Amino acid sequence: MNQTSTQPARTAGVLFAGALLAALGFALGQDGGVPGGLTTAAPSPGGATADSNGSMIAVTGTDMTGAMVLYVIDTESKHLAVYQASAGAKSSQGIKLVAARRIGLDLELDGYNDKSEYKYKDLRAQFDLSGDKDS
Repeated sequence: MNQTSTQPARTAGVLFAGALLAALGFALGQDGGVPGGLTTAAPSPGGATADSNGSMIAVTGTDMTGAMVLYVIDTESKHLAVYQASAGAKSSQGIKLVAARRIGLDLELDGYNDKSEYKYKDLRAQFDLSGDKDS
């Protein structure tokens, strides 16, 4: 692919994702749930950003295919939604819901697909034997 032909489409996609994130933030509430009505945006390498308002977290990024994604997490109801924004020709522009899940029970797991050297239950047993009550 030619760099000059994909650059305008990528720029349009980034602007589209940014506008979507701004609209989402506005829809979630102008006060942001943070003292003074401020929210915090955390840019990261690769153009990804994150923002929150006390009850919602939104994170943008790029997936392995180069498509722009938006992750929205409702920290009160424990829901996750993932959206993908497409740029390019007008007929292919848009946003689609990729996945959604209630994650409350996921967050209750001590481990899942955990490839760590030590499993949670083994570490917990070691801490219990040592008498460490702070963990």
